[in-house]
Amino acid sequence: MDPVQALEEIASLLEVQLASPFKAKAFRRAAGVIGPLSDDELRARAADGRLKKTPGIGDSSLGVIVEALDGKVPGYLADLREKAGVETSTGLRALLRGDLHAHSDWSDGTTSIAAMARAAASAGLEYFALTDHSPTLRVANGLSPERLESQLEIVGALNAGLGEPDRDNARADRDRGGLGVRILTGIEVDILEDGVLDQRPDLLDRLDVVVASVHSKLRAPRDEMTKRMLRAIRDPRMNVLGHCTGRLVQGSRGTRPQSEFDAAAVFAACAEHDVAVELNSRPERQDPPDDLIAVALAAGCRFSIDTDGHAPGHFGFLALGAARAEAAGIPPERIVTTWDADRLVDWAGSKKRVSP
Repeated sequence: MDPVQALEEIASLLEVQLASPFKAKAFRRAAGVIGPLSDDELRARAADGRLKKTPGIGDSSLGVIVEALDGKVPGYLADLREKAGVETSTGLRALLRGDLHAHSDWSDGTTSIAAMARAAASAGLEYFALTDHSPTLRVANGLSPERLESQLEIVGALNAGLGEPDRDNARADRDRGGLGVRILTGIEVDILEDGVLDQRPDLLDRLDVVVASVHSKLRAPRDEMTKRMLRAIRDPRMNVLGHCTGRLVQGSRGTRPQSEFDAAAVFAACAEHDVAVELNSRPERQDPPDDLIAVALAAGCRFSIDTDGHAPGHFGFLALGAARAEAAGIPPERIVTTWDADRLVDWAGSKKRVSP
């Protein structure tokens, strides 16, 4: 078994099981350290003790590398595979071609854009939208207009098969020639308290996909929250309403009740303005709740099954979102992430072309 692939699969499984992010980072760091080395060189360094002394290689990663070099499935990996609880065999999951909500280390994700792209390709996706946060969300290192413009250049280079410029990592050369997935330019833009989208309009116009979410004042009165969301939905630059209630039902951050708003009015506006309602696949969110999915379905909304991924392994959450959509009876043709990339981008840009 390829040692780099074994280390990266371990990291992904840890991420999808919501284990400590430090563990996943350690295995990814080890994969980066040994990436440039041939198997023969790895064997030589393992035999003479140099590998054990190499910065970034701990006891666990060393054991994985040695077992993989011996042609075995490392025990650490085998245990994680056995414990993995994410199913990928649902019929709808097989129809999903993209993910419109994913983060990188440009904001609060754990890895580079290229690493997220490789993971999306490994998950069988044709495309994913890079949607790092917007300026107001400083706690998540939201992107200023200048940083967003720089990121657009990076995405262009990666899509052109030129690798990720100005990044010193062992996988940079491997990324040259293409990553096997199309990266859509995007943002998860904050819906500010007055309903305005938190980024320069001219930059939003340049993006393939705009996901808009509420991240602040989640306990605002129902009428205020409804008014705030409706103004955002009417903005022709908005494509997807992200994690609409903001709730947390489990996980390390604890629980959080859902925001209150007039669901009938909000989802009617989404249908009228052709804004897709996100089915956020993260197990700690499961947003919207089932009763609100039913309201959105009855209103005629489109949907986007997304991971809100902050690490490469989080693309595995798509199966959870697909299972919820199937249980709710959402027809695949109303799920925009079942479309091919060209159709998706054309849909997302269509409102901008006809807006005043």
